[in-house]
Amino acid sequence: MTLDDVANELYGLDPGEFVEARTHHVKAAREDNDRTLAAEIGKLRKPTTVGWLVNLISRDAPEDLDALLALGESLRDAQRHLSGPDLRRRTTQRQQVVRSLAHKSGEIAASRGKSVGEDALRDVAQTLNAALADEETAAQVRLGRVVTAASYSGFGPAGLAVVNEKSPQHAAIEEPTTPKSKTPEPKAEQARAKAELKEATAQADEIRRRVKSETAELQEARTTLSDVERRVEELRTELEHAEQQRQFARNAEKTSDAAVRESEKELRVAERRVDKAEQNLAAINS
Repeated sequence: MTLDDVANELYGLDPGEFVEARTHHVKAAREDNDRTLAAEIGKLRKPTTVGWLVNLISRDAPEDLDALLALGESLRDAQRHLSGPDLRRRTTQRQQVVRSLAHKSGEIAASRGKSVGEDALRDVAQTLNAALADEETAAQVRLGRVVTAASYSGFGPAGLAVVNEKSPQHAAIEEPTTPKSKTPEPKAEQARAKAELKEATAQADEIRRRVKSETAELQEARTTLSDVERRVEELRTELEHAEQQRQFARNAEKTSDAAVRESEKELRVAERRVDKAEQNLAAINS
């Protein structure tokens, strides 16, 4: 059993089954005297519902996921070359495929008897978008070991923008003009503010869910620790009682041993007296 084998199994399970299965594998590794593996398994974090949904895609729709991640590579290439038309076309494709895959994750969950809400599906889409923009996130998504939702502000390197180049003809007839001070359009500013609020809210919600999940794990660990400590106290009490019984038995054994030795000594004296009496009787009869 390797860490990869265990991780592949655990991150394919329903989140509700994760902790029990992880505990089982930690115990098995310890029984095999592989404390390093046991420690590594113990560090594996329980996935959130969103992480589980993304992992379902990796396992149940790998070809669709590969197609999406390949599209992400072409998007990054388009940004590197500042190809406006290609970037817009592939961005449209990305949005369609991401929505489709997020919806599919919900269908897969439903086939397993789990119902998920729109908020979770939006977080799945957000994580897939992050995988398209970041190779490390993409690697985790492809492995199917996502723990929680990922987010990414924009697509491609920070500050990179698409520039629509002007043709030489337009450049030739363009007359010099006095530079105009650009003021942000209210609608654009409002849209950016709304987008920032939405992203901040989504991040806060995800952290809140993670805190809730980790708090539940903490409570479970505390309950287990309490049970173990109670059992340790019970065993200590049993051990003290057993020690007392052993001491009583040891004292009884010493007393009995001394009594047997004394009785054996008295028996030898009595037997010698019998022998002497028999000899006297024989002498009288003769």
